[in-house]
Amino acid sequence: MRVRTLLPAALAATLLTVAGCGTEGGSDADGDAGASPSKTSSPAQSPTTSDAGDAGAAVPEALQFTGTTVDGKPFDAKTLAGKPTVLWFWAPWCPKCRAQATETAKVAADYQGKANVLGVAGLDTSAAMKDFVADTGTDSFPHLSDEAGDVWKRFEITEQSHYVILDKNGTTVYEGVLPGGQGLAEKVAGLTG
Repeated sequence: MRVRTLLPAALAATLLTVAGCGTEGGSDADGDAGASPSKTSSPAQSPTTSDAGDAGAAVPEALQFTGTTVDGKPFDAKTLAGKPTVLWFWAPWCPKCRAQATETAKVAADYQGKANVLGVAGLDTSAAMKDFVADTGTDSFPHLSDEAGDVWKRFEITEQSHYVILDKNGTTVYEGVLPGGQGLAEKVAGLTG
């Protein structure tokens, strides 16, 4: 009897996760129409002086995490300190994430040396994540294999195809979905001067 009540709840949770791939809400410091509340008080607070990133920059709380790339290499987010950073949360099976790949890779190339782009893959296996990176041509910037969801939880991400953009001080200035990556370049340009 209990299995009958748990199964619909589990199915509903799964459908909500998959449906998140189609959500198009977002927020930024400018208060875009239809935006969800910004999480400027999320992990992007209070810089610390532990291990510096770019040219001795203080490392904000938002960048106090480590992981493993889809290629199996260790990654320390402290290396991103001192520059605006785009965190792109995606899943290998998500068609909206695939649609964002080209624009995200273009922004990573266009702003190389001025801003960071980090893919944070989840909701699948590391092998599927590695295949997605190869298939989409997004191998010019690092991608974490976040199978356990540690970074997703840290930033309170509940759906894929989601961006979190941090300014050079680690403050969240945008969080949400950018269909096809549209608007990403403008948001990064505004942070790089």
